[in-house]
Amino acid sequence: MSTTGTGTIDRPVTRDPKKQDPTMNPSFTDTPAPVNSGALEARQNRNLEMQLIPEALARAHMHQRLQEAESERRAHRVATARRMQRRAERASMRARRALAMAVMQ
Repeated sequence: MSTTGTGTIDRPVTRDPKKQDPTMNPSFTDTPAPVNSGALEARQNRNLEMQLIPEALARAHMHQRLQEAESERRAHRVATARRMQRRAERASMRARRALAMAVMQ
């Protein structure tokens, strides 16, 4: 027995379109949606998340830098306020001495 073309024992090859097995050549309209479409969507979401990671890291880094800058500004203001307070205390002491000297004369 010689066979022409490719076929199997269960589904032999035939040239007559009326005798062909419909499961061998399904039309595109008969093809159901893939069962794992949820997995494909999850994979696409994961790829999108992976692409957005550098952006999220940059945003977190900028947030941290802004926090550090605000902290430095507060520290600078506190240091300036202490310096001005010491200067005011020295001026107050000079004024007291000057008043005391004026009263003594």
